[in-house]
Amino acid sequence: MTTIGIIGSGNIGSNVARAAVEHEYEVLIANSRGPETLQDLVRDLGKSASAATVEEVIRKSDMVLVAIPLKAIDDLPVEPFEDKVVMDANNYYPERDGRIEALDHNESTTSELLQARLPYSHVVKAFNNIYAKQIPTDGLPKGDQNRRALPIAGDVPHAKAAVAGFLDDLGFDVLDLGHLSGSWRVERDTPAYGKRATLEELKELTRDVERVQQV
Repeated sequence: MTTIGIIGSGNIGSNVARAAVEHEYEVLIANSRGPETLQDLVRDLGKSASAATVEEVIRKSDMVLVAIPLKAIDDLPVEPFEDKVVMDANNYYPERDGRIEALDHNESTTSELLQARLPYSHVVKAFNNIYAKQIPTDGLPKGDQNRRALPIAGDVPHAKAAVAGFLDDLGFDVLDLGHLSGSWRVERDTPAYGKRATLEELKELTRDVERVQQV
């Protein structure tokens, strides 16, 4: 059975965990406060979920979701992530994260920052343009004409394929936006951000997006 590691127990992390266990994945979850603070959550998620330290989650998981504030990514350990597929759910919120010059001036994306922090991993943008509570509820069977699509972006084909398979299992079609450098097209303040869209609709929403500077 595939194990999904989740770093961050907030809205995104806990709802991805819920969707994963409902689709017969094992889940390991960690936060910055320690496994003992997650007992209520894992009890609610059921027997397929358990809490662990951050390093344990990374080492024991097949794929890892990073769902912590962008300002905290520099606290992540680097070595345990070697050769891991890492899903990045982040968006840039200056009021929470402080000003980040490379993002303010469109010199990078949040996923490229995470990739730079974890250079031996394979980062894939995922889950950043859907409201957290919709993750376990919006999935539909493959072929349903109303099936929602979620975007991904990444620089490594096999990593994107792994994430696309996971999203498909959760009930979502997938739109590949290309490299991490293009992941800004579905971030905060873009037409696709928070928008429920089918695959064809998502293609339209991301086709002619203008990138504006944050300052």
